[in-house]
Amino acid sequence: MHIATMKMKFLAPMALAGALLAALPGCVGTEDGHTTAGDPVSKDTITSRYERPAKQLAEVTRVVLNRNGKLLLDNVVDNSFKAVIDQHDVWVKVTDLDGKLTQVTVQARRKVGGDVELAAEISKQIGMELVAEGK
Repeated sequence: MHIATMKMKFLAPMALAGALLAALPGCVGTEDGHTTAGDPVSKDTITSRYERPAKQLAEVTRVVLNRNGKLLLDNVVDNSFKAVIDQHDVWVKVTDLDGKLTQVTVQARRKVGGDVELAAEISKQIGMELVAEGK
């Protein structure tokens, strides 16, 4: 048997195994501290900061998520939310940074990968709701 044939018999299965592993979905951390299956390299998160209290941003987040879909989780202890919007999972985390500045992180995922466009839309609607309420 030639050395080239032996190399092919060894390398072909290795290449196939590598391709299969690359095609399998991984796990992705969510804003509520859990994990979900999906493509970990696709962009799915938008982060915004506001000079408003965290409580106010949490209230606005509830309004926006309920308007767009179905709110599934409303954790008042750590201000994290989960909703389903257009068959996409959406997580929002509201974090008080220093008493004056609040960070809002919106994550949206399809069955397989991230949906940064939906995350950006929800983030934008949260900001616009703050303006609409005159707060």
